[in-house]
Amino acid sequence: MTILEKLQWRYATKSFDQTKVIPQEKLQILKEAFNLTATSYGLQPIRLLIVRTKEIKEQLKVAAFNQSQVTDASDVLVFCIDTEIDALYVEDYFKLVKEKRDTPEEILKPFREFLINHFEVLTQDEKLNWATKQAYLAMGNLLTVCAIEQIDACPMEGFSPEKTDEILELKKQNLKSVLLMPIGYRSEDDFMASLKKVRKPLDEMIITK
Repeated sequence: MTILEKLQWRYATKSFDQTKVIPQEKLQILKEAFNLTATSYGLQPIRLLIVRTKEIKEQLKVAAFNQSQVTDASDVLVFCIDTEIDALYVEDYFKLVKEKRDTPEEILKPFREFLINHFEVLTQDEKLNWATKQAYLAMGNLLTVCAIEQIDACPMEGFSPEKTDEILELKKQNLKSVLLMPIGYRSEDDFMASLKKVRKPLDEMIITK
């Protein structure tokens, strides 16, 4: 299958086959793809939780307004954002840059100071909004990777972040959940799988100047 054929194959799965589990090697691909996602300034203010435990999925289903995909899927990906984005957070990033690239201090210093000053003037809500946008980038990336690997997925905004944070004890880790994505393999009786995609014509969606 070409990449376009795989994207045609992909859909927001409504019914998962409960007997099928994603192999660890496929999960590893998703983990690495998540880590390779582009983020603003390269700061990666996002984390990914992978939930496979049945008991936890049952709790998350309640937080997701009883959507059955949460418990029927092989795994549930919980996209989270960091809530402590400050000067120390930026400093830690630049330590990693120094470690990986051995970039001279005279090159790093102006950008580091710019980012520290930038985040100092942002409100907490502005920081969380910025971080949330990075989580959407990561989900979009993983949706494409799932299609390539022929893993079914269902992106979700319809859940209670507050309840999810409580279930997963995210506040202790300075994290906040923003998106859910159950993943697994579609059930043979999911009627959505055979429906044609509904998309606007390309000439309405693409503007070339």
